[in-house]
Amino acid sequence: MRFRKIIGVAIGGLLLTCSLAAADATSPTNDVKGAADSRLLPRYQGSFIVGYEHQQFTDFNLPLSILEKTDRLDASNNYVFAPKTSRDLEGQLTRLVYLLPESRSPLEVLRNYQDAVTKAGGEVLWQCKGDDCGGSSRRSAAGGGGETSLTMHFFTEKTLKDPAFSNGACAVTSTIADQRYFSGRLPVDGGDAHVAVQTFTIANGGPYCNAFTNRTVAIVHVIEPKARDKKMVVVRAEEMAKVIDTAGRVALYGILFDTDKAELKPESDAALTEIGALLKSHPGLAVVIVGHTDNVGAFDYNIDLSKRRAAAVVATLVKRFQVAADRLKSAGVGMVSPTAPNTSEDGRAKNRRVEVVRLN
Repeated sequence: MRFRKIIGVAIGGLLLTCSLAAADATSPTNDVKGAADSRLLPRYQGSFIVGYEHQQFTDFNLPLSILEKTDRLDASNNYVFAPKTSRDLEGQLTRLVYLLPESRSPLEVLRNYQDAVTKAGGEVLWQCKGDDCGGSSRRSAAGGGGETSLTMHFFTEKTLKDPAFSNGACAVTSTIADQRYFSGRLPVDGGDAHVAVQTFTIANGGPYCNAFTNRTVAIVHVIEPKARDKKMVVVRAEEMAKVIDTAGRVALYGILFDTDKAELKPESDAALTEIGALLKSHPGLAVVIVGHTDNVGAFDYNIDLSKRRAAAVVATLVKRFQVAADRLKSAGVGMVSPTAPNTSEDGRAKNRRVEVVRLN
C-alpha cells in the first residue's frame, strides 16, 4: 500500500511538472491576442507584444524623481518605495509589454522611445537607470519580504491577468538587470498624454521562463486625457431601505477607490451620506458592509483588498456619521460573488461594488 502511495505521489508530481512545462515561455512570432500598439507611440522594429492591458478610465501615478523608502509595507511584506515628486493622472491607460529582438540593449531601446516622444513634439520629464531609479533594481513585478521595485510602482504580479509562466508573466516577473526608465509628455488634442517607459534585460528567467533570459523587455504605459463618464446614480436612503426589506441587501456603485487601494475617494461622499441617513432613520438596523471586486488579479489579493475596502467604509461611517460600531461589521469576498461575467469591462464594472447586507 505504501509503495502504491509513493508511486501515486511520483506520478502526480510528474504530471504537475509536465503541465507547468507546457506553459513555459517561448520566443513569440505574433502579438498576444487582442493587443494593439498605442496610436501615440510606435513599437521598436521587430518586437512583439507579450502583455497587454487597456482601461477606459483609471488613475496613474507618474514618477518624476527617485523612488525613496517609506515606512509602509505592501501585501507581499515589501517596504514600499515611492517618488517624492510625481504627477497624479487620470484618463485612458494602455500598458504594453514588448519582447525585443535579440541583442538589443535596454539603453538602445529606451533612446528610440525617447526619440519618438521628442519627434512628436513631446519631452522627457525624468529619467533614471539601475539603482538610481530607487527600490530594488533586480526585481520586476514579483517578490516579497524585501523592497518594492520600479515595476511594482505601476503593477505587481498579484494583479496580472497573464497565467503563470506565460510569455506575458515571464516578461515582467523574472529577475532583471540593466534597468532604464523615463517619464515623458506628449501633446495631444484635449491636453497632454503621458508615457512611462521602462526597459531591462531578463537576467534569469528560471526553468520556466528561460526562453527570455538575456532578452530585453520594454514596458510602455500610455495615459491619454479622457473625460470620465458621469453615469453614477446615487441610491437614496429610503430606496436602500425598501430593497433591503425585500432582498436583504443592496448593491452600491457610488463608493469609489483608486486602483489597488483601500482609501475612499471624495466622490464616495454622496453614497456614504445616504448609508448614514439609512442607519439614522432605522436605529434598529445592523448591517454588514461587504466589498466585492472583479477577477483582475490574484484570488487572495482580491479577497484582502475587498476586506480592507469594506473596513474603510465602516470606519468612515463610525467616525464621520456617528454610527454605533456595534451596528456595523465588514467583510470582503473578492471575486467570488459576481453579478455579471468578468469577460468585458462592463461586466467587471458591475462586479466592483459595495453591498449593504442586513445583519439582524
